Amino acid sequence: MRGLLHMLTIVLLLAGSALAVDAGSQPAGLDPLTGSFTRLSLSGQVLAGDGTPIPGASLQAGLVSTTADQQGNFFLSLSPGNYKLQVSALGHARVTLSLSINFDTQIKIQVGASATTTVVANADEVAADPSARLYSADELVGASPGLPGTPVSVPGFPSETASGGVKAPQYFAPGVAGDHGEPIAQYIQIGDFLFQNNLPANAHGNGYADPNLLIPAAVGNVATDAGAFDVRHGNNAVNLAVAYGLRPRLEPFIEFSGDMHDYDFVSGWSPANPQTGAWVAVEIAGGNGFLALPENRKQYKINGERSFAPGRHQLTLFGASYYGFSHIPGLVPIDTPVPSDTIDPRQQDLTHSSLFVASDTWQISDKRQVQFSGFFRTYSLRLQSDFGDGLIRQSEFRTVAGGNTSYSQQINRKISFSAGLDIRQDAPRNAELARAAANGIFRAVTLNNFTIGDVAPYASINGTLSKFVSYSLGVRRDEIFFNNTDRLFPTNSYQTNSGLSSPRGTLSFYAPGTTHIPVLSFSYGEAFHTNDPRIGLGESRGTPIATSRAYQLVAVETLARTQFRLTLSRVSNSQELAKIDPDTGLQENVGPSLVRSLMLSAQRRFSFGSVQATFARATATETHTRQAVPEAPRLIWDVSGTTTRLPWRLRAAAEFEYVGRKPLGDGFTAVPVREIRGSVTRSFSNGLFDAGTFFLSANGYTGQTLETLQLPGEPNPFERIVGVRRVSYAGITFSYHFRREHP
Repeated sequence: MRGLLHMLTIVLLLAGSALAVDAGSQPAGLDPLTGSFTRLSLSGQVLAGDGTPIPGASLQAGLVSTTADQQGNFFLSLSPGNYKLQVSALGHARVTLSLSINFDTQIKIQVGASATTTVVANADEVAADPSARLYSADELVGASPGLPGTPVSVPGFPSETASGGVKAPQYFAPGVAGDHGEPIAQYIQIGDFLFQNNLPANAHGNGYADPNLLIPAAVGNVATDAGAFDVRHGNNAVNLAVAYGLRPRLEPFIEFSGDMHDYDFVSGWSPANPQTGAWVAVEIAGGNGFLALPENRKQYKINGERSFAPGRHQLTLFGASYYGFSHIPGLVPIDTPVPSDTIDPRQQDLTHSSLFVASDTWQISDKRQVQFSGFFRTYSLRLQSDFGDGLIRQSEFRTVAGGNTSYSQQINRKISFSAGLDIRQDAPRNAELARAAANGIFRAVTLNNFTIGDVAPYASINGTLSKFVSYSLGVRRDEIFFNNTDRLFPTNSYQTNSGLSSPRGTLSFYAPGTTHIPVLSFSYGEAFHTNDPRIGLGESRGTPIATSRAYQLVAVETLARTQFRLTLSRVSNSQELAKIDPDTGLQENVGPSLVRSLMLSAQRRFSFGSVQATFARATATETHTRQAVPEAPRLIWDVSGTTTRLPWRLRAAAEFEYVGRKPLGDGFTAVPVREIRGSVTRSFSNGLFDAGTFFLSANGYTGQTLETLQLPGEPNPFERIVGVRRVSYAGITFSYHFRREHP
């Protein structure tokens, strides 16, 4: 048994106070296998002044950081030594604590309010949805190190790409055909503000989100919830909402990852003063991919954040810029070899984007706060694709601007109130669909300037009816404005507006001794997503918004220190005349549908890491025809685990993901997709260097759909299953840390 397990209770009552605590005087022993110091655990719980756990608190000691879970619990794996433990607690100011770690140590950090307390986030709102899950980045496996796509793999929600290249994969939910993002919202959390990353009426889909903008090393945590039950969630938050939380600091480092096909350089920096909340990171990546067609991919990113705490304010500034280009292998038949793994080598994708967000939270008093945020974004796209009917080009340049203001107040110990206002305007210009003639010259099929604006006040109240029952009730009102200017057919230009009120509520029940974790919760909510306002070659205006209605039951039980969670959901969707078909230029008519899903998960945290498993089954049916909704996954298995303490100073992470057969329509069924991803790294010189390997073992095709193709040598075109072939690969990674904050 290594060392002695100590329990310390540390009460921080003043913002910015730092208390030195010695966990013991006997030094830790040497590891007999390596001759080096053993790794020690620093674990515990972050609590509010009244003893309530604070989920999502950010903790950093030296080069190691983590995020507290829904019960405020955290774990850090450290070498023996002296540390400055920084705690950015949800709903409280950033504080720093001096610690000397010589043994496995447990602490409780109880953070109270003070005259200068400022706010980083609101804990009540984060936990409003009982389906919410909060994962530290240390608990998640990188989705595709150095490659385009989602920064991390989220358990139970696979991500798929429909083309390859720099087009970002989209997360899927059980029973949801979400490859274009319509029913799945994606956010970046900046201070107290959730910036929505979805791009309405984009060429990739009505809710496409591009997380390529983010540098994965800057992501500190990921939160997921069902989407429809939080009044802060608006457009696209129907079946799932995913929010990326950023790290408060990055220790200076440089990292290289690569293999025989691709490379990735990342560097990050923070000021030497540990009290300064600031960082900047850059990433340069590229390569030719793993298919026969060289992608000639190039990606350049820069991210940065700065936070200030003047008086009662917490001001956070975030900026990001991204440029990406690649040739696209595209969709190919899954049962017929195709030369160069592409049906058209002219396919390519060019995207660049920039983003600036400012957010200020003003802590008026212990029980009242006001938050102000504003943002501006640019986004440009030029996508050339071939789905079997020849080369097409989809392009646009858009600006996105808006902001949010919110007010929250704790009325008494049993009731809290919040209200806010969201404003956003997406203004795509020169949104074009063009076809290539025989001579290679593109001719426009549609060409539009349009604007989608949204003004949305919302309010909610939550509290307790007794020590065994709590509630959350709210409503959101979205007034959405469409202005469509058709530059080819002016008679198709029009203006319209549509309004939607979305009531939402949750009732939760607690068992004795579990006052902070509901054992049973019922939720109801209404939600929506906006559609493409263009008429294209159609004959009538499309449906401005597609509405939905959701019901959810969540049951939670903890046995043998393992948390089991069962989520049952039912989501009905309205009929819609939706996005423009890129092959025909016509509007797509989507019938009403009903999605039923069951998700069972188990999670266990150990002193050396965590393990979690997810199983999901779903049905998705078109209400009128009683036919299965095409491309919606019916079966998802996911098992993942991370370890921070292994012999020989190793760290490891691995995930197995299986997406079963799903109907594609017209009697076709997709083949299953299996993926095993993971990484193993080892630290040297007491954490100054890290070296390791990462891998993906994959089988199947992502983005599977139906297309009518005629390949060379075939007498006629016919309908068949197409997809992007998944390829197994392995690579190496090496990182160097320029500064160590502990011996």
